[in-house]
Amino acid sequence: MPVSISMSMSRRLAPRLMSGACLIFLAGCGSSSDTGNGSAASQSPAAASRIPVVASTDVYGDLAEQIGGGKVTVTSIISDPDQDPHSYEANTQNRLALSKAKVVIENGGGYDDFIDRMLKSGGSSPEVINAVKVSGRTAPAGGELNEHVWYDFPTVAKLADRIAAALAEADPDDAATFTGKAKAFKGKLTPLEQKEAAIKADHGGEAVAVTEPVPLYMLQASGLRNATPEAFSEAVEEGDDVSPRTLRDTLALFTGKKVKALVYNEQTSGPQTERAEQAAKTAGIPVVPVTETLPRGEDYIGWMTANVDALASALAK
Repeated sequence: MPVSISMSMSRRLAPRLMSGACLIFLAGCGSSSDTGNGSAASQSPAAASRIPVVASTDVYGDLAEQIGGGKVTVTSIISDPDQDPHSYEANTQNRLALSKAKVVIENGGGYDDFIDRMLKSGGSSPEVINAVKVSGRTAPAGGELNEHVWYDFPTVAKLADRIAAALAEADPDDAATFTGKAKAFKGKLTPLEQKEAAIKADHGGEAVAVTEPVPLYMLQASGLRNATPEAFSEAVEEGDDVSPRTLRDTLALFTGKKVKALVYNEQTSGPQTERAEQAAKTAGIPVVPVTETLPRGEDYIGWMTANVDALASALAK
């Protein structure tokens, strides 16, 4: 009788997230326009007049910065590519930032519940933008919602408009500025959708594998078929055990060359995902790394351009 293989996923930063030193550092890892502790706003009238915005991750913090420009001070609570929002534990500095925020941007869908918990325990009432609600995405019949909506470019376009509207409500005098910046940002999304359409034209219907459902909206828009056993990707995402049979079926995708690429979430690691990655490499199947938060030094458009280009390059091999 086979013995079940324990997943022991260990999302890489979860132990460190519990350390006070890391949490204090994290609170200061927001956008360059704010240190996260409110000191910048107290140093000049210009800073004090900016709209305080808090985003659960730097993905949404970057959108707020691009649309708000110099009119906003943005604090991104999670801004380290090695951190996992699913296991994040908030601290007092995060609560302080939220208590001062006029606009809060969260992902929703169970991804960053710490935001809602802090808002409920605090006394503030900022404008809260929930990306999943903005997207209109719902769980398929008999399935679960894929909450990773920032990989869905039409959703991000809607979100840009929603952020502009929230900022305009907080600062009516600059409404036209926010609307204009949102329009410019959406214009930068168009080439990304065109790249997806080109992949669909060249590779529509081809099968790929994933370690987690993080990039599925991008893959679906590119006309690709996810051949990964659902039990595998769900177990990886939840940090649960992967059965020997599920692991065997997943590895067979690579040994049998049944997929054209493996799209691998670099922000999780564990023996099963590493075995999948190694099996893909051994079979000569390209591995496309993706992340859930911005790589260091990147903005949203640059990050997603690199992701789509890497996918196209892998499929062309």
